[in-house]
Amino acid sequence: MFSTSSQRKFWTFSDENELASHREKHNLEFISRHGQNLDEQQRYNYFLSPEEERLLLKQYELHLKEFCKRFQPPMPKGVIGTAFHYFKRFYLYNSSMDYHPKEILATCVYLACKVEEFNVSIGQFVANIKGDREKASDIILNNELLLMQQLNYHLTIHNPFRPVEGFLIDIKTRCSLANPERLRSGIDEFLEKVFLTDACLLYAPSQIALAAVLHAASKEQENLDSYVTDMLFRDAGPDKLAVLIEAVRKIRSMVKMVESPPRERVRGIEKKLDRCRNQENNPDSEIYKQRIREALDEDDVQYTGTSRMSLDTSGVTQVLSPSAS
Repeated sequence: MFSTSSQRKFWTFSDENELASHREKHNLEFISRHGQNLDEQQRYNYFLSPEEERLLLKQYELHLKEFCKRFQPPMPKGVIGTAFHYFKRFYLYNSSMDYHPKEILATCVYLACKVEEFNVSIGQFVANIKGDREKASDIILNNELLLMQQLNYHLTIHNPFRPVEGFLIDIKTRCSLANPERLRSGIDEFLEKVFLTDACLLYAPSQIALAAVLHAASKEQENLDSYVTDMLFRDAGPDKLAVLIEAVRKIRSMVKMVESPPRERVRGIEKKLDRCRNQENNPDSEIYKQRIREALDEDDVQYTGTSRMSLDTSGVTQVLSPSAS
C-alpha cells in the first residue's frame, strides 16, 4: 500500500521549494568540490547553475519519454512511470555535472524493466539505442549498482495507473456518466505529461489519478464534481476534502505549465556540461579508461596469485562502477 510504502515515507516531499533546495544543495556541493581554484565569476561561467541543470534535465525527461515510446517490444506504462521516478529521484541527490543524464536515463529505464518484470535482455534493450551498442551496454551495467545505491534500494514504485482503473470501475458502477471509456484518451494524455512535472515527488498516485480522470472529464464537457463530493468522499470531513481539491488543482496546474525547454538554450547548456562534467565518470575520458586498465591489471595480478575457482573480481566491479562520491 502506498500509505506504508518507502515512496510515501522517503520520496514524497512537502512542496516544490523542498525539491529545489535538495537540487541546489547538490549543485553547490559539486561546484565547491571541483571549483576550488576558481573565483565566483569563473565558477559561474564554467559550471552549470541550478536553473541550467533543471532545464537540461527537463530536456532529458523528454528524451526518456520518446525513448520509451519508440521502444521495441512495446513498453508497458508501468515501466515508463517507474523509470521516470528513478530518474527524478537520482537527480534530487546528484548533479548532472557528476553523472551525465544520457547515461543515467538508459540505466533508469533498464532497471525499471527488471523491477516491473518486463522481460528484455541487455542485448534486446541496447538494440533500441543508436550508436555503439556494446559501449551502451557497458555503461548501463556499470551504472546499475550506482543507481540502486542512490535510490537507497527503494525500487518498488506506486504509479497512478492502477488507481485510474479503480476510478473508472467505480464510475461505471456508481456514476451516471455515459460511456466512461471515452475518458481514456484524455487520461493517457494527462499522465504522459504529468511525468514531465514533479507531481510524482509531491502527491499520492491516487491524487494524480483523480486529477487525470477529472481532466479527461472536463475535456469531454462532463462534470464529475458531484461524484467526487457526494460519492467518492461522502464521509470525508470538509478539511480532508479541501486538501484533496487543492492537491488536484495543483497537479492540473503543473501539467498545464509543461513546455519544452528552448532548444538553443539547451544546446548551450550541453556544451557547457561537456566542459565541466566530472571526467572520472565520463566513459570517453582518459582518466576513466585508465581506471579500467588499472582494474584489469590488478585483476590479472590477483588471478596469477590464486586458483581459478577462488578468483576475486570484486576489485574490477568496484572500479568499473563510477563512484558515488
